[in-house]
Amino acid sequence: MADDFELDTDDLKRRMDGAMSSLKTEFASLRTGRASSSMLEPVQVDAYGQMTPINQVGTVNVPEPRMVTINVWDKGLVGKVEKAIRESGLGINPQLNGTIIMLPIPELNEERRRELTKVAGQYAEGARVAIRNVRRDGMDQIKKAKADGMSEDDQKFWESEVQDLTNQMIAAVDAALESKQAEIMQV
Repeated sequence: MADDFELDTDDLKRRMDGAMSSLKTEFASLRTGRASSSMLEPVQVDAYGQMTPINQVGTVNVPEPRMVTINVWDKGLVGKVEKAIRESGLGINPQLNGTIIMLPIPELNEERRRELTKVAGQYAEGARVAIRNVRRDGMDQIKKAKADGMSEDDQKFWESEVQDLTNQMIAAVDAALESKQAEIMQV
């Protein structure tokens, strides 16, 4: 029975990759002093009675390295989009020009850069925790199979497989964090 135990490492890898993908999305929302349309992804606008992503109420463009523009499609939502950006905590002051909202990206000072590297570290730790939770699920499956009669050699083999996968993913998180922190601290 337990001799034909096959741990679904592809499922574990897919779930760990999901944590990594989520981390990259969170990193993209951190501003680094350069304009990026992805920095507005977490901003939600109260449009038509529900919270809506900003890219669904207007066109987001990056015409210059230090400027993001939003061409709001509905004139009635311009004020709400501006308010959502002000309250988002991005530290950007929107400027109105008709239905176009311009977001000049200011230079980051040293203190703000350090704060952003700490936020990036928190995002990375969240990804590490998610990866470890997937590892724990895999180890629990192995323990259950061991209780059902799996051999100790097989148990050791599968545990090392899960641990190797976990180590690879944690190393990828660490590398992504190091890269993002270097990007943030770059003047």
